[in-house]
Amino acid sequence: MALKIYNTLSKTKEEFKPLEDNKVRFYYCGPTVYKTQHIGGLRGNFNADSIRRSLTYLNYKVNFVSNYTDVGHLTGDNIGDADTGEDRMEISARLEMKTPKEIADVAIEDYERDTKELNLLFPTTRCRATDYIQEMVDMIQILLDKNFAYQTNLAIYFDVSKAKDYTRLSGQKMEEQIGGAGTGDTTDTEKRNPADFALWFFKKGKHENALQTWSSPWGEGFPGWHIECSAMSKKHLGDTMDIHMGGKEHISIHHTNEIAQSESANGVNFVNYWVHNEHLVVDNKKMSKSIGNVVMLKDIKEKGFDPLALRYFFLQAHYRSGQNFTWEALDSAQKGLINLYEQVASLGNKVGETNKEYKNKFTEKIEDDFNTPQALAVVSELLKSDLPNENKLATILDFDKVLGLNLSKAKEKIPQEISIEELSPEIQNLIKERQTARDNKDYQKSDELRASIIDKGYEVKDTPEGQKVFKKLTADS
Repeated sequence: MALKIYNTLSKTKEEFKPLEDNKVRFYYCGPTVYKTQHIGGLRGNFNADSIRRSLTYLNYKVNFVSNYTDVGHLTGDNIGDADTGEDRMEISARLEMKTPKEIADVAIEDYERDTKELNLLFPTTRCRATDYIQEMVDMIQILLDKNFAYQTNLAIYFDVSKAKDYTRLSGQKMEEQIGGAGTGDTTDTEKRNPADFALWFFKKGKHENALQTWSSPWGEGFPGWHIECSAMSKKHLGDTMDIHMGGKEHISIHHTNEIAQSESANGVNFVNYWVHNEHLVVDNKKMSKSIGNVVMLKDIKEKGFDPLALRYFFLQAHYRSGQNFTWEALDSAQKGLINLYEQVASLGNKVGETNKEYKNKFTEKIEDDFNTPQALAVVSELLKSDLPNENKLATILDFDKVLGLNLSKAKEKIPQEISIEELSPEIQNLIKERQTARDNKDYQKSDELRASIIDKGYEVKDTPEGQKVFKKLTADS
C-alpha cells in the first residue's frame, strides 16, 4: 500500500508522489505570537508533528519548516478581511506596555516550552517573520515587475483578477469567496478590486503610528500577512513544496492568497498537497475568551494531568475530524495512557524483534491519510496478541516513533500509591467525606468529592481493601 493524503485542492485522497525520491518538503503555518497558544492551537501543531513523525516512520527524509508570525496579522482576519483592523502584535504590546518584540519573545518561549512538554519535535527550520523582511520585499518587487501587483498611496496590493484560477483551493465562485484582505476595507479609494489583498502597508493613514516598520524601495512600512509565508517557504523549501499544512480557516483567505502570489512570482506550481486540520472545541463550543472556556496547557498541568495525556487524547481523533475537549475526556485519556504504560511495563526489559505482521498493519493505517485512531487500535491488538513479550516490546517501541508517548519510560510513568497518612489534612478530609458518601450510597456526592480530589492532583481508586490514592501522572512523573 502506498501513502495516500487527502488533498484539499482536489478534495480526494491522492497517492503521495514527492518532488524528490524519499524526501519531503513540508511547511506548516505556525502561530501568531501575540499571546500564549491555547490547546486548540496546540492541536494543530500536534497534527503537523504527527504527520511529520509518520512521514519519517515511512522512511522519508523530512525538511519540516514552520514559522512564527510576529508582524502583519491584522484582527480583520476574524471576519474574513485580513487587511482591516489592528496588528495583533501591536494590540498586545499596547495592553501590556511592552514592545512587539518583547511580546513575541514571551509567547515564543511559552510555545516552545508547551510543544516540548507535548513531545512535539522541533522543526528543521523555525522562521520568525521579522527576520525575513528582505525576502518579502524581493518577492513583492517581482510581483510589481510582472504587473501582478500595483501601488497606491497607502499600500501595495496583489491584483486577484490577474491570478490564475484564484479560488480553486476553496472551490468557491469569486463572488462567494471570502475577501482575502479587503472586502470590508473602504479606506483606500485607489484599490482596484474589493478582494485585492495587501502585500505591503505604508506607514500612513490608519497605520501611521505602526510600531514595527522597515524601509523599502517604495517607502517605509510593513508586510501583509500572506506574503510572509510565501517568502519564508521559498527561502527554505524552494519554489515548489510537497506539503503545506494549516487550519481549515486558512483555506479561503491565507492559503488562497499564498497560492496566488507565489505562483505569480515564481511561475511554477506552489504546493502539490494541501493539508488542513479541523478544530478543537470545548464542551462543543468554540474556544473563546468571551465565553471563558479557553484552556491552556498550564491549566491542564495545574489540575494534575501529564501533557502527554493531552497528546494521547489528540491521537484518538483524525486530523481532519473535529474534536471536543472536556475534562472528563482528558481524565479518560489519562487513565488510558496509564493503562498503556502499565501494559508496556509488564512486558519486561528485554527488547526482541519488531513483528513484521503488526508493523505492516500499523503502517497501513498511517499510510491511509495518517489515521492515528486506527493506528492506536493496532497497538491494542498487538498487546492482546500471543507474541513473545520481548517482540511485543520491540514492536510497540517502534510504533512510538509515531505516537510520541515516551513508552520507553513506561515504568517511570506509572503513578505510585500514596499512603493516606502522607497527605495534607485537606486531602485526608476529602477522602474521608467521600468514603462516608459511598457508605451512604450517595454516589453523586462521592463523584463530586472525587472531582475535588482530582483537582488537587490526586487519583482515587476503589478497591476491596478500600480507597487507594495515587499521585496523578504529571510532566514531572
